[in-house]
Amino acid sequence: MLDLPLALWIGIAGVFGLLFGSFLNVVILRVPERMQADWRKQAREVLEIDAPEEPRPPGIVVEGSHCPRCKHALAVRDNIPLFGWLMLRGRCRYCREPISAQYPLVELLAGVASAIVVWRFGPTIGALAALAMTYFLIALSGIDARTQYLPDELNYPLLWIGLGLALIPGWQALPVTPSSAILGALIGYLSLWSVYWLFKLLTGKEGMGHGDFKLLAALGAWLGPVALLPIIMLSSLIGALVGGALMLFRKHQREVPIPFGPYLAAAGWVWLIFGDTLLSSYLHLAGMR
Repeated sequence: MLDLPLALWIGIAGVFGLLFGSFLNVVILRVPERMQADWRKQAREVLEIDAPEEPRPPGIVVEGSHCPRCKHALAVRDNIPLFGWLMLRGRCRYCREPISAQYPLVELLAGVASAIVVWRFGPTIGALAALAMTYFLIALSGIDARTQYLPDELNYPLLWIGLGLALIPGWQALPVTPSSAILGALIGYLSLWSVYWLFKLLTGKEGMGHGDFKLLAALGAWLGPVALLPIIMLSSLIGALVGGALMLFRKHQREVPIPFGPYLAAAGWVWLIFGDTLLSSYLHLAGMR
């Protein structure tokens, strides 16, 4: 890597994260639209319904950004991460309809998370892998929060990249051997799969989606089996706190499901960054060190 001060690398990572966060917004909005269009097409084919072909949703990379309401293409100045939304005061320049706060929040989250990753791992190859994991987790969290989907189109690449990087020494952000990556993926999937079926047998209801199994399997592949129990405990704690707050302050109905993917993703990312510190602190408190 170039011989630059760490503070400069952290700043570069933050700016890059802001820019990439703009692309993550596109992924969060357009991947579910394209999935649903594919499902409707497949349903028409299976049911042999003779219906006109619906327009294909915008692509992820080729089509430019536009207002989701008036469909007007956005100018370059409107696409400046974070600042474009602030300069427009949260409204479309052309139709004056409100622009979701999701856009600046995702960009800011990606920028801050990127800076923290480089602060933690330095300007290394491992940091590049950690950034990739971070962006996958942000996209999955955003999609799940909006639609309660954790798409295979993102879960599976995250899983396979984690398993693949375990084969290449130095590319992992954390030292994970091939065997521990495979074991982490296996335990991660089967643990939530078992909870799912136990809950369904006892209550007749589905307590979580299959995407949660796959996401935890991917986290196990990246972080190893030791990380899985802390991730489940931390994500459950965060979910309980956020769910309780939603029911208390937003009158969220108890029967309305709350997506679990963002909490799994947040817990996995926290372990990626602070896992060694958290584990050492626990062992110290337990008198094992």
